Amino acid sequence: MSIRSIRDNVSPAAASIPVEFRTLSIHVDTREDPGSEINEKKSKKAVKDLAALDWHTISTSTLFQLLSVSPSAGLDAPQATRRLSTYGSNKISPPPSNMLKKVLEWLFGGFGTLLLGASLLCFIAWKPLGSPPLASNLALAVVLLIVLLLQTVFNAWQDFSTSRVMSSIQNLLPSNVTVIRNSAQLSVASEQLVPGDVVVVAMGMKIPADLRMIECTGDCMFDRSILTGESEPVPATVDKTDDNFLETKNIALQGTHCTSGSGKGVVVQTGDLTVFGRIATLTSQTSGRLTTLQREILRVVSFIASIAAVVAIFIVILWAAWLRRTFPNFINVPNLLTDVVSVVVGFLPTGLPIALTMSMAKVADTLSKHKVLCKSLSIVETLGAVNVLCSDKTGTLTQNRMHVENVAVYDLELDLTEDQSDLSTKFSDPESARENLAQLGAVAGICNAAAFAAEEKEKPLEVREIIGDATDSAILRFAESIAPVEASLNAWQEVHKVNFNSKTKYMLKLSKLSSAYVAADPRPAPIASWDDFSPNDYLLTVKGAPEVLFPRCSYVLAPGGGEPFRLSPDVLERIVSLQDSWAAQGRRVLVLARKVIGEEEIPNDAKKNSQTFAKLVDDLTEDLVIVGLVGLVDPLKEDIVDTVRVCRGAGIRFFVVTGDHPATAVAISAQAGIISDVSKIHHFSDLDPKLPVERIPPYVPAAEDDDDPRPMKGIVVTGSDMTKFTGSQLDQLCTYDEIVFARTTPEQKVFIVRAFQTRDCIVAMTGDGVNDSASLRVADCGIAMGSGSDVAREAADMVLLDSFGSIVVALEYGRLVYDNLKKTCLYLLPAGSFSELMPILVNLFLGVPQILSNLDMIIICVATDIAPALSLCMEQPESGLLRRRPRNVKTDHLVDWRLFLQAYGFLGVLESLCAMSMAFWYLQRQGVPFSDLVFQFGNWPTLTPEDLNRAQSVYFFTLVIMQWGNLLSTRCRKLSIFQHTPAKNWYLVPAMICSLVVAIFFSYIPFFQNAFLTRGIPAEHYFIPMAFGAVLLFLDETRKYFVRRNPKGVLARLAW
Repeated sequence: MSIRSIRDNVSPAAASIPVEFRTLSIHVDTREDPGSEINEKKSKKAVKDLAALDWHTISTSTLFQLLSVSPSAGLDAPQATRRLSTYGSNKISPPPSNMLKKVLEWLFGGFGTLLLGASLLCFIAWKPLGSPPLASNLALAVVLLIVLLLQTVFNAWQDFSTSRVMSSIQNLLPSNVTVIRNSAQLSVASEQLVPGDVVVVAMGMKIPADLRMIECTGDCMFDRSILTGESEPVPATVDKTDDNFLETKNIALQGTHCTSGSGKGVVVQTGDLTVFGRIATLTSQTSGRLTTLQREILRVVSFIASIAAVVAIFIVILWAAWLRRTFPNFINVPNLLTDVVSVVVGFLPTGLPIALTMSMAKVADTLSKHKVLCKSLSIVETLGAVNVLCSDKTGTLTQNRMHVENVAVYDLELDLTEDQSDLSTKFSDPESARENLAQLGAVAGICNAAAFAAEEKEKPLEVREIIGDATDSAILRFAESIAPVEASLNAWQEVHKVNFNSKTKYMLKLSKLSSAYVAADPRPAPIASWDDFSPNDYLLTVKGAPEVLFPRCSYVLAPGGGEPFRLSPDVLERIVSLQDSWAAQGRRVLVLARKVIGEEEIPNDAKKNSQTFAKLVDDLTEDLVIVGLVGLVDPLKEDIVDTVRVCRGAGIRFFVVTGDHPATAVAISAQAGIISDVSKIHHFSDLDPKLPVERIPPYVPAAEDDDDPRPMKGIVVTGSDMTKFTGSQLDQLCTYDEIVFARTTPEQKVFIVRAFQTRDCIVAMTGDGVNDSASLRVADCGIAMGSGSDVAREAADMVLLDSFGSIVVALEYGRLVYDNLKKTCLYLLPAGSFSELMPILVNLFLGVPQILSNLDMIIICVATDIAPALSLCMEQPESGLLRRRPRNVKTDHLVDWRLFLQAYGFLGVLESLCAMSMAFWYLQRQGVPFSDLVFQFGNWPTLTPEDLNRAQSVYFFTLVIMQWGNLLSTRCRKLSIFQHTPAKNWYLVPAMICSLVVAIFFSYIPFFQNAFLTRGIPAEHYFIPMAFGAVLLFLDETRKYFVRRNPKGVLARLAW
C-alpha cells in the first residue's frame, strides 16, 4: 500500500468520505496472495511493490491526515476495532507446507534408505535368484518393508510433535506493545495493531509492524541485521534520508530491534503487507545446522554402520575367496545375500531413532510443565554439557523490582522512613534546604523514562502501576514521594533526550521552560534562587553511573541550602566513600545532576532530532552540579541461592557479568553464593602480566566426591580492566572458580563468552536486556528470561517463562536425555548386534549351522527390543546426576570404547555364549552332538530342518529373556538396583513382558511358523535363561559395587 496509490484512487466524489475508508479500498485491491512465491509474475510484482512504497516521503502532517489519527490522542476504540476487522490481525501468514517433500523425508530419513535397499536384496534373493524361491526370503523382505513403514510413521509423528512445540512459541511469548489510544498509553498485543496506531518505541523493543517515525531521541538506533545482514545499528530520523523505502532511516521495519533511545511511530503497514511479510512470502526457510546431540547420533549410526559394512564386505570376500571354492554346496548366492542383509540390518540400532523421538517428546512435555521453552529440543542436551554459566545480575539473579533505599545530598544521608515531603526540617535553614531538596525530587522526576499509568492516579503511591524499567520506576516513585512529578513535567518541555544504555551508562534530558509557566512560576524546581536563569534558557538533567558522571561534574549541591560548592578532590573522596559503602551493601548507586545552559549556547536553527544536535548536547554535558546520590535495592529472587548451589554442585562455574559497580556486583554475588569469601577475592592487580603462558596451569575442576575440596579462587574484574588484558592475564583469569565481571559493555560480554569457548568450555549465557542479546546469540546455550526484552528472547535458544530456578530442571533433563540415550545404546548392542553377528561368524569359520535365523535377527532388532529400549527413555534421574561434572563434548561420546567394552566384551559375550550353549544343548538332547556339526560346512546328516528351526528358536528366546537382566543392569550406571529401584520406572516390567509376548506371538502362531520358520520351545528353555539373566545382573551389580567402593580403581576407569 503506497501513498501514490491512495492519491490515484481518491475521486472528488469521495472528498467527504473519511480518509480511513478511502485507505480501506486500496488495501483490498493490493493485498498479495500468500502463495505468490510460486508464481514468477507475482514475485516480480511484489518486488516492484516494495520499491513503490512511499510512506517515508510525505510530511508527518499529511501522514496524520491520511490515516485519520492524532499524534497525541492516537486512534479511538471504534476506529481500532473497525480497522482490525478490515485489515486483520498483525501477523504473517505461515508458509505453505511441502507435503511431498516431508513424506520423502519421513520415508527415507534415518535408516529408511538402508532398510529399503535391504528389502530389495531380499526380494532379489527370493526371485529371480532363488532356486527354488524360499518363502523365508520373501517374508524377510516383507518384514523389512513393514519396519520401514513403522519408521516412517514415527518420523512423521516426531516432525508433527516438534512442529507443534515450535508453533507454540508465539503463544508462550506474548509480545505486548505500548500504544496511544483514546489519549492514553495502553498495552495491547502486537497482533491487535492496525494502520494508524501510534506506537511508543523503547530500547530493547522488537518492532511489531512497519512504523513511520514521528518522534525519536538523538540516540535512537535500530538493528536491521535480520533484514539487511548489516551488524551496525542505523540511527532513526523523522525526515526522509533516502528515496528507497528499505534504506530510509525514518521507517522502523517490522522484525528489527530498537537497540538504544526511544521514540514514537505511526503504523503504516501490518501483517503480510509489511516488508518482513512481503519477503517472507517470497522466500522459504532453510534447515538449521546439526545440534550437538544430532551430530552425536549421526556419529554413532555412522560408526556402527561402517562396522556393519566392513563385516558384510568381509563375509562376501571370505565366501568368494574360500567357502565358494572349498565348500561349493555350503552357502549359495541367495543365502549370502540374506546373510549380508541380516548382518547390516541386525548390526544397526534400529530402535535408536525411535528412542530419541520418545526421549525428546518426554523432555518437551516435562520442560513445558516447568515453564521452560526450548526453541530447539536438542538444545536441552547442550545445556546438560555446559560447564560455564555466565549470568546477568539485574532481572536474572534479582527480581528487577527496585526501590530507593538510600538518598544523600553531598555526604549527608537522608532517612527515607520519615516524611519525605518535609526532609528540610532537619536543617538549620529549612527554607534554603527545602529549595535544594526540591531539586532532588525534580531532577529524579524530569530525567526519567518511566511514567505512571494514566488510569491509576487515585491509587496509593506504593501500588500505582508504572510503565518503564525497574530503575526508572523506583526513582519515579521516590520523586513522587517528595513532590508531584506531574507538576515538574508540566513545567518543562522536552527538547532532547538520550536514554540510558549499557555503553554510555547515563540518561540525559534537555528541557525548556514551558510557555504556560513563564508567567506563573518562572523558576520552577530544580531551578534555585541562586541560578543565573532566564525563561529562554535550557535545563540539562542527567542521571547515571557515578564513575561515568563524576568526571563531568564540577560542583555539588549543599544539603543545608545555598549555592553549590566546588567538587574538590577531598569533596569527591567523601562522596566516593559513601558510594562504596552503599555498593558494598549491594546497592545500585546513581548520581542525579543538572546544569543550566544559556540560550546563546544552542543555535536557534539547530535541528533537534539530528545527530549534530546530539553531539552538541553531549559536548555541553560538563561542569554539572551533583544534586544527590540514590541507592537502589533489587532483592534476590527467592530461588537464586538454591539454584546457584545446585549449579555449582553440578560442576558448573557460575559467573556474574553485569554493568553494575564492582562492589555492588560482588555483594550481590556473595548473597547468592557465587562468591565464597569476599575477604579473599582477587582483583586485576593480582594477575601477573609477565607470567609465561606455559607456566599457567590449565583449569582443573574440583574432583567428584572429594571429601577435602580445594578452596575456591575468586576474582572481580571490570570492563576497564578488560581493555588492559594481556594474553597471559586472560589465561590466568580463566583458571578461577568464581568470577565477577563488572561495568561490562555488550561487546565485552561477547568477548567473555568467546574467551571461554576458545578454552574448550561449553558456555551458557543468561540475560534479559537488550545489552545481553549479542552474548546470548554467540553462547553455546543462550537463556533469556520470559519477562525480559524482545531482543533477548529473540536471540536466546531457551526462554525461562517463570522462575530462574527452572534452569535446574532443564539442566537435569539435559543430562538425563544423554544418559538415557547412552543406556539405550548399551541395551540395544549386545543382543541386537554382537549376539546376532556371532552365529554368522561361527557358521562361516566353524562350519556349524547358523544357530540364529535371519528373520529372528530382524525380530529382535525391530520388535522384541523396542519396548524395553523405550522404557529406558522413561528412566528418572539417578541420584547424583547433578553432582557429576559436565561431560566433555570432545572426549565423552554417546558410544565410546568403554561402552563397547561393556556391550560386547561383557554383556554380548555372556549372552551369545549362553544362547549358543542352550541351542546346541537342545540339539544334543535331540541326538545331534556338537561333534557332528563342527567343521562340517553343510554336511550335517543327523540334523533335520525341524530340529534346526527349533534350536534357532531356543537361541532366540534365550537372547530375549537374558535381555531382561541386561535391561535391569543397564538402567543404572553406578547405583545398585536396590538404590535405584525398578519402582521408579513403572514402564520396565510391562516392557519386559511385552518383549516376551512379541517373541511368543511370532513363534507360536501357525502363520508365522510357516512363513518365518519359527517354533515353540520346551518349558525349561524359558526358566534357564531367566537364571542366566539373574547371573548377568549379579555380575554387573558386583562390578558396580567395586566401582562405588573404589572410584579411582581399574574397574572405575573401565566403567561406561
